[in-house]
Amino acid sequence: MIVSPFTMPGSLPASYVATWPKDVGIIAMEVYFPSQYVDQAELEEFDGVGIGKYTIGLGQARMGFCSDREDINSLCLTVVQRLMERNCLSYDSVGRLEVGTETIIDKSKSVKTVLMQLFEESGNTDVEGIDTTNACYGGTAALFNAVNWVESSSWDGRYALVVAGDIAVYATGSARPTGGAGAVAMLVGPNAPLAFDRGLRGTHMQHAYDFYKPDMVSEYPVVDGKLSIQCYLSALDRCYSVYRNKLQAQWQREGLERRFGLHEFGYMVFHSPYCKLVQKSLARLLLNDFLSHPNPNTESSPFSGLEAFRDVKIEDTYFDRDVEKAFMKASAEMFEQKTKASLLISNQNGNMYTPSVYGCLASVLAQHTPQQLAGQRIGVFSYGSGFAATLYSIRITQDATPGSVLDKLVSSLSDLQARLDSRKKVPPAIFADNMKLREETHHLASYIPQGPVDELFPGTWYLTRVDEKHRRYYARRSMDEDSQLEAGLVDSVTTAEHIPSPVKKMPRIPAATATPEAVAISNGDH
Repeated sequence: MIVSPFTMPGSLPASYVATWPKDVGIIAMEVYFPSQYVDQAELEEFDGVGIGKYTIGLGQARMGFCSDREDINSLCLTVVQRLMERNCLSYDSVGRLEVGTETIIDKSKSVKTVLMQLFEESGNTDVEGIDTTNACYGGTAALFNAVNWVESSSWDGRYALVVAGDIAVYATGSARPTGGAGAVAMLVGPNAPLAFDRGLRGTHMQHAYDFYKPDMVSEYPVVDGKLSIQCYLSALDRCYSVYRNKLQAQWQREGLERRFGLHEFGYMVFHSPYCKLVQKSLARLLLNDFLSHPNPNTESSPFSGLEAFRDVKIEDTYFDRDVEKAFMKASAEMFEQKTKASLLISNQNGNMYTPSVYGCLASVLAQHTPQQLAGQRIGVFSYGSGFAATLYSIRITQDATPGSVLDKLVSSLSDLQARLDSRKKVPPAIFADNMKLREETHHLASYIPQGPVDELFPGTWYLTRVDEKHRRYYARRSMDEDSQLEAGLVDSVTTAEHIPSPVKKMPRIPAATATPEAVAISNGDH
């Protein structure tokens, strides 16, 4: 049916509202990470640990970090505005905005309300959603809320926008090299190139003190490293089992006889606290396939030579080195094909907490052509300590033609490697000084940040001051000093087609050219 361009949200014909939106999922994505990083090999030497402890043992090469010029509000402001500009979207085309984060700088005021300042010029204040928090799972909960909204009777025909962002920092010690920082924004709506498989979510939630932040004046968590790994792996087992049962039940209803396994996924991405755990996690899914199979063939791949492990109890294998080694070897080829590409941002920037798994998804999209991706199913495992986890799947559209929505999504992420390479390497001593400065000042009132603005990426929002009432004020670094890379991105915006609102035609903001640094907003009175 044809919907009038003047139809307002909430006034759609009943017959239209009753129609279930098709292929609801992710239409566009944007990734932001800091402009500076510390090299993990240099950090090993600085910390006085064995060579390879961080780079081989954890699988990490570089770790992005923020100066005192950036906080969770500025990260999210940057990634949202960047997504809106690069996709030529009007702010009144968004009807829901949801933020997932565990970086809490205010126990009452949400990050979402700070982001609403970006909407002021459009006059759009009719925007549902709020912040969601549970360790690294908050971004996934926010994404589910957005998808559920589009598929519900509450949907008014506009897009949902999901933001996952965090600054992951640790006290001096063995956990510090597993930090990172960044944000991912995702545009959600129908007819998406990345559509959620309806009814296929395996969730497991349980109480545990594996990682938590009880100190309200510290950015640092309390971590039980061994328990955290056990919780992560046990949640993976449970979620995979629930997902498998739901998919097999779906097949049974459709009259299909087939056996579920890792072969169902073209790609498999995981929440990545560190890259080595992800490789072990894929191996663990193969262990699950092996133990759930009624009669596995141990004479041929992928179960070749694994007969000795046929009778192990899965709950006894979390720290079994023999099992781990055997199944990592057996899954090595699968890892190369299905998961390795997902670790680009994790390896080069570290653990971003809530955006981590979505940085992994973006990494897959950035390193494959639309033709390679078309028609594939991507398995996604999201985990947040405490703990909450879900394994779900996304179907990629079959349409990979030039100019298709999938083509535009992949093209928008194709600069990830170049952006990672354009960052500034900072000596470990300077990194440690930054961590000390954040530790001493992140909670202060009447504070002016010390970090240099000119080292931020062009177009980055940053903290200008915190007043005596803890109200925070922000400005955006000018786009005038764009590098050749950034200029190319701006050029792509000026030639890009508008993405219309899913149901109604929305007025569009013009493509961004240059944004003066004088623009400033706050998280309080303004």
